[in-house]
Amino acid sequence: MFLFVLQGSVVFAQNMTDVSLFLRADSTTYLHEVSSNTGDLYRALGHHGPAIENEWVGIRYYFDKKAAIDIYSKANPGLELAEYKWYPTTQQQLDGKGADYYKVGPTVGLGGIRLWDGENVLPLDPVSNRTARVAKEGSISYLEMLSEDVPYRGGTVDILVRVTVYSGYRKAKVEAYALSENDVEFVTGINYHPNQEVVVEDACVFAWGLHPEDVAAEQVELGSAIFINPDDYSQTLDDGNQHVFISKPARYLSLWISSANGKEPFVNSLDRFIDFSKFEIGLNK
Repeated sequence: MFLFVLQGSVVFAQNMTDVSLFLRADSTTYLHEVSSNTGDLYRALGHHGPAIENEWVGIRYYFDKKAAIDIYSKANPGLELAEYKWYPTTQQQLDGKGADYYKVGPTVGLGGIRLWDGENVLPLDPVSNRTARVAKEGSISYLEMLSEDVPYRGGTVDILVRVTVYSGYRKAKVEAYALSENDVEFVTGINYHPNQEVVVEDACVFAWGLHPEDVAAEQVELGSAIFINPDDYSQTLDDGNQHVFISKPARYLSLWISSANGKEPFVNSLDRFIDFSKFEIGLNK
């Protein structure tokens, strides 16, 4: 537990977070905001959307209808996106830099946001406009994605999703806002793959094992976790690829996500990941 406490210590003197948003056509110019009336800049943007990181993990939010959250895993603590832009070379990965072990596929990934119409999960698409923004301030960094005029139950709704990382903490916060007069039913969840271990509890779900990712230099076991307030949700579903939570009608929803991998020195197994994550989130106090 002492090692876990050290790992979770906040270093206030330095902001150990960062942001990354750039066009693939010009990877040297970093942007604070980008918009598209098609709602799809997946191929135009570096790492397919806005990204943020702290010393333990990187997070990107796909700029397309999937609105999924993907994870960049690190073997050693530090900031890497500015130099490696999500994709270190094979040798750099083998030498200890991070990698993209996580496979999102058609799912919400880890804590992505969609909507529920009473029968089906709806993507945040089509839109009249989609805007991504990143910011670094104080001891945090965050990304935002605003999807405007999403069709929903006979009308339209604007949905804002914010993801925040903190210096010294592995966990990240996901918040969803319905910018409308009426409540919506949000959808979030955590995906998993065959042969992964999945632990489902009332307020959290953990997954640990290999993802079928084909862009990393090697396969490494990966842990992911989502933490929710059960009182915010009316039902859960499992479609064989993801464990999904459907919210009660609301205009705001918040949850926490976390990730670790088998190359890390201390949080490198399912049991260790569960123990550390519950300690950091405050579930085992």
